[in-house]
Amino acid sequence: MGLTEREREWGFKASRFIKAELKKANIGYQELAERLNDHGLEETETSITGKLARGAFATSFFLACLAVLKRDGLRLEEI
Repeated sequence: MGLTEREREWGFKASRFIKAELKKANIGYQELAERLNDHGLEETETSITGKLARGAFATSFFLACLAVLKRDGLRLEEI
């Protein structure tokens, strides 16, 4: 079963948000992968590139990204 148009839209919003946060923090995909690995996730630069390009990833990945970027909170209006 595929994603609905609305689900794809939210996925791309989340992807753009993570990309913008990485840019603000001056962190590349390789460093993000290393930080996520330190938190127990098995990610590579390539896997992160794919997830963010597709705009499809688990909520756990999104939350882990927020954690390693040291985001204390998030308002939906930011996405």
